[in-house]
Amino acid sequence: MVKDRHRRPKSGPAAPAKPHGSPRAQTQKAPAVKTIIAKPSAKKEPRPAPDAPARPLMRRDGTKPAERVPVILETAGSDQYRLIDSGAGEKLEQYGPYRIVRPEAQALWQRSLPDSLWDKADALFTGDTDEDGMGRWKFPKEALGETWPMQLLGVDFHGRFTAFRHVGVFPEQLAHWSWMKEKVETAGRPVKVLNLFGYTGVASLVAAAAGAEVTHVDASKKAIGWARENQALGRMDKLPIRWICEDAMKFIQREERRGSKYDIILTDPPKFGRGPNGEVWHLFDHLPLMLDVCREILSPKAIGLVLTAYSIRASFYSIHELMRETMRGAGGTVESGELVIRESGTDGRQAGRALSTSLFSRWISA
Repeated sequence: MVKDRHRRPKSGPAAPAKPHGSPRAQTQKAPAVKTIIAKPSAKKEPRPAPDAPARPLMRRDGTKPAERVPVILETAGSDQYRLIDSGAGEKLEQYGPYRIVRPEAQALWQRSLPDSLWDKADALFTGDTDEDGMGRWKFPKEALGETWPMQLLGVDFHGRFTAFRHVGVFPEQLAHWSWMKEKVETAGRPVKVLNLFGYTGVASLVAAAAGAEVTHVDASKKAIGWARENQALGRMDKLPIRWICEDAMKFIQREERRGSKYDIILTDPPKFGRGPNGEVWHLFDHLPLMLDVCREILSPKAIGLVLTAYSIRASFYSIHELMRETMRGAGGTVESGELVIRESGTDGRQAGRALSTSLFSRWISA
């Protein structure tokens, strides 16, 4: 499905990176990088209607995993990104060299810092304040280029001003990426990572730089192009990443039939989306089957399954209980809660309010 993050966020145009700690020299034996655009085979399999599940949900037996709730995963400021201030329905952030103002419905409180500081922002998004709404960027000081270089977790990528107010990266995901990076680096064995709805590829690059073999899936050619630009920016072309432009549900169902297995799966589906061939995705209708298939393609020594959900009217308990039911009999623990970003002021040292950005649930094997 095309993530409505293109409308929401994670599916846009353009560019990223590579980390300090992972020497490029270590990747020279990696398989060649390639982009795969799924094409219909000569022998077409019968295809169900876009909204119909390809197979029924499996009935899981066994004990549900242990649980840890609520869990708040917090992202603090860094030299490359920080939430400076928020309030009155907006947020002021630092992205690399730029200070940016964007709408933020959850910032119900008043601003902490004076308006005079907000007025010095380099860019501000105006127009539709809905998460999926289009608008335009204004540059009060001077016209800025469409992209600029950034780096997080040692991975280089391009920030980009998009028509849907997003800038090519979701900093709150650093909590998941740091966890994944540590798991890959300490596994002591080859690790295969599947990144569904991968958007601009920053998570895929973090995983590959840590030593994983990565499969990145997004239905948007534009997003895949951005991810490949990001890979080139960080001179990470030899890292073992498969870039696959295809509907995520179709891809994982085919992987299930093939018997493919992954050690870590990241899935960050939109609330609503459309695939390249008219496939329709509705989170509440299709998420149970997506997680069910993901369970089937986890390896016997799986490390984790991570789900993030943005812009939905639900409690994290709804996805928490779904994840526990899906992982019955698998052992491990399901931890669920919210991803938040902590305000850190202009110098990155002030501990301010926490801004909630999304819900998450993740199963971890140990």
